[in-house]
Amino acid sequence: MTDTIREQAATPPTLAEMQHWTWVLGRAQQMMLEFGIDMVKQAASQAPAAPMPGFPDMGGFARTQADFWSDSLKLWQRFIAPESAEPVIEDPRHAKDRRFSAPQWRDNPMFDLVRQSYLLISDHLLKSVDAIDGIDARQKERVRFATRGLLDAMSPSNFALTNPLVLEKTIETQGQNLLKGLEHMLRDIGKGQVTHTDPQAYELGRNIATTPGKVVKETPLYQLIQYEPTTKHVLAAPLVIFPPWINRFYILDLNPEKSFIRWAVEQGISVFVVSWKSADASMKDVVWDDYVVRGQIDAIDTVRDLLDVKSVHTIGYCVAGTTLAATLAYLSARGEADKVKSATFFTAQVDFSRSGELNLFVDDEQLALIESLSSEGFLDGRYMAATFNLLRGRDLIWNYVQNNYLLGQDYAPFDLLHWNGDTTNLPAKWHKAYLTELYRDNKLVQPGAISIAGTPIELKRIATPAYVQAGREDHIAPMESVWKITEHLTGPVRFVLAGSGHIAGVVNPPSAGKYQYWTNESAVESLAAFVDGAAETAGSWWPDWLGWLTAQSADTVPAKGGRMPGKGKLPAIEDAPGSYVKRR
Repeated sequence: MTDTIREQAATPPTLAEMQHWTWVLGRAQQMMLEFGIDMVKQAASQAPAAPMPGFPDMGGFARTQADFWSDSLKLWQRFIAPESAEPVIEDPRHAKDRRFSAPQWRDNPMFDLVRQSYLLISDHLLKSVDAIDGIDARQKERVRFATRGLLDAMSPSNFALTNPLVLEKTIETQGQNLLKGLEHMLRDIGKGQVTHTDPQAYELGRNIATTPGKVVKETPLYQLIQYEPTTKHVLAAPLVIFPPWINRFYILDLNPEKSFIRWAVEQGISVFVVSWKSADASMKDVVWDDYVVRGQIDAIDTVRDLLDVKSVHTIGYCVAGTTLAATLAYLSARGEADKVKSATFFTAQVDFSRSGELNLFVDDEQLALIESLSSEGFLDGRYMAATFNLLRGRDLIWNYVQNNYLLGQDYAPFDLLHWNGDTTNLPAKWHKAYLTELYRDNKLVQPGAISIAGTPIELKRIATPAYVQAGREDHIAPMESVWKITEHLTGPVRFVLAGSGHIAGVVNPPSAGKYQYWTNESAVESLAAFVDGAAETAGSWWPDWLGWLTAQSADTVPAKGGRMPGKGKLPAIEDAPGSYVKRR
């Protein structure tokens, strides 16, 4: 008897046996759904005609639940008696759901039931959230975000027994996929971060961040990189790029084909990039003023002095774009606005009234959590990485649970995801103040509400020509939020809406021939009006930006002397990409 049990345990179950247990799970789910019908009918009949003051209106919620049970019974009828059931009309959104793109999810009736049941539950739960009245919009959005996150986590694609691909792979490999996946998962637990790509595939300076240049200045806050010109003449006004310090600068220098930095150099621009230091205990007192004065303005003055020019072009990406706006307001208040010839904003926000889902993470509980995680004066970058991953959990978390934990697949090399996982620590004081004063209290757009180095600033004083780029599918800096910068600047503004999101909308070289962008030459006062009258252009917006930049000043000078890294007043310290970008 014991030998028989051992033999059965050592023999892998067949696909048919696993499918049987999947059917059992599906039937158990259906029994619970049917049990809830009477409860929902009861709730619907007892729901008050009008909500009590101070309480949410649950009547709409009850009605959506009744619809849910009705649709559930129809689904079950299609499964047990397909000949008499109503024809299936699938939501077009579900057809594009990559979690269920494999034919096994539809070809096998059991897994088709599991798939359709899950999608039905998901749709109705989200509708139920939308149907609750009597709570403020922010609270409803928090509930919706949490519900969506829970639904993504509970997808049948995330569990071995309800994923046909995993079942087939387990039988094929006799469970080796699960062992390999467990190895991946334990490694990720050990490092406290989800792995997205082959960790050995890239090395800074070898096959990523390879544009030739030199570090010509180093401070406790940043390194300044000057890139080698590739043209005989360059624009007289140099370009200083400020990447966000919540990520590494080489998002703009991933590889020769994708590199905005290399492309800008090839267009005859003298390019400088600030590489921020990843925060450590020595930066516990660093605040926003430091990034403005000791960071951006110091870099601007350094380049002006090195090349003996009156003004520079600037680019600020994301949080560095927000800071660039504060820098321009500070310079304007001090009568020094002419130090900056133009300002370009990549997916940057200054008015946080429409800041999207990231604003859901700004409350007393989250601020207390951040403070508890910052006992040494800085916030571990893995916390921010996890936050951004949660915003796109289906793509950046659960996709890897299926492929690399359950299926045991090897990680594919992907430079963008390598950069995404290369986390940067943040100064705790700065981070908390940024969340409270900007995201929560929206002080930057309030005249005089924020002071830099003792000087009150006001965005309305900024008359510097500005190029504002937003991403149509940006989930970190929504286009509605980025647009609002145009309402606070008084100088000439060119707004461009790029296809894709926060990263791909920016990193889109002309050679790729991908996406599109929209422009509107008319004077419009809202994003909706901009979109209604916008002209679409296929491909990258980079050439449009270049045309705008050279229109500010087309004067050129020979690419020699101080235009060559290390050949002017500032000797070369080390080769690009420098050492700060490699510090953890």
